[in-house]
Amino acid sequence: MLFNRIAQARKPYIAAINGFALGGGLELAMACHVRLASSSARMGLPEASLGVIPGYGGTQRLVQLVGKGRALEMMFSASMIDAAKAEAWGLVNAVHEPDQLLEAAEAMARQFIKASGDAQAAIIRTVNAATEGGSGFATEIEEFGTRFATAEFTEGTTAFLEKRKPSF
Repeated sequence: MLFNRIAQARKPYIAAINGFALGGGLELAMACHVRLASSSARMGLPEASLGVIPGYGGTQRLVQLVGKGRALEMMFSASMIDAAKAEAWGLVNAVHEPDQLLEAAEAMARQFIKASGDAQAAIIRTVNAATEGGSGFATEIEEFGTRFATAEFTEGTTAFLEKRKPSF
């Protein structure tokens, strides 16, 4: 499924929510690793009002992001929440003015690009193991150990010791 491919990607995906993110649109945003929203954004999973349930991972990812009680409230009521509530609940990482949203997402992406891509992929695998029924601690131990044998670890530590930025 496309949304699972995003959640399991080797590179971080950033969702920039500007306007409405309902049903599959919110499920797509929740599959991303980080979510930013404009102050005018509205989000919800209205499927129950149509006699169905979220079908692209929404029931699982919403619980992971906002907790069981809030997730059930959102899905049972089929109502929308605003960006401020989404941020307070942990559904989005930050809220920006609409005209600054893409700039904020691009700034975050530029910051992410500075880090080791292989390390980011390992972080994604480790966090996913913890939230998808796997053994997060075992995956973390395995990923942590393998990082020491990589060229990126050598470059990162050498750059640190030489007081320069790493070149990944």
